[in-house]
Amino acid sequence: MVKVIFYEKPGCINNTKQKAILTAAGHEVEAHSLLTTPWTKESLRPFFGQRPLAEWFNYTAPRIKSGEVIPNQLDESSALSLMIADPLLIRRPLIQVGEVYQSGFDPAQIDAWIGLDPQKPVTEDLETCPRSQSESKTASDHSCKIPS
Repeated sequence: MVKVIFYEKPGCINNTKQKAILTAAGHEVEAHSLLTTPWTKESLRPFFGQRPLAEWFNYTAPRIKSGEVIPNQLDESSALSLMIADPLLIRRPLIQVGEVYQSGFDPAQIDAWIGLDPQKPVTEDLETCPRSQSESKTASDHSCKIPS
């Protein structure tokens, strides 16, 4: 199995589940906070590979939901600058294995890349914050948000 460097939002329900899936598959997970890592454009850019720029973003981030940040209207340099200033904008998790980088948690892609436990297939959406789908919650109620 492999060593997985995993950048997460501490306390995020889905990131916790994702790490458990990787560990159950026998991988060593080295977790880091996405929010406190000192990102630069050069260190962040590899995680997005050839993905379209709009797929780099976490669409449950408050600044995107409010319309303040509109990913489709950004160029690469502006997008990276915004993400460095506000890491909540980054689609997570960011995953690195050796010299291979990716963003997001697509179980089929990860299984093809490093392998997951075939006895425990992933059947739930592990990218959309389960708390963000409840309109009755306020931002301060969301456990996927930064604690105050």
